[in-house]
Amino acid sequence: MTSSTKGIPSSDRNGWKWGFTPQAEIWNGRLAMIGFVFAVAIEALSSRGVLHFWKLM
Repeated sequence: MTSSTKGIPSSDRNGWKWGFTPQAEIWNGRLAMIGFVFAVAIEALSSRGVLHFWKLM
C-alpha cells in the first residue's frame, strides 16, 4: 500500500495555506455542519425559529 502523501515533506503537510484549498474547504464544511446542527437544536428545544429566538424577527 502506498501513502497518499508521497512526495510532500512532512513539515509542510500540515502547514497553513491561504485560499480555496481542500483543507480550508473541509474545515468550512465541518463548521457549517456544526452551525446547522445548533440551528436545528435551537428550533427543536425552543419551538421557535433561530431568528425569532434571537428576537431578530
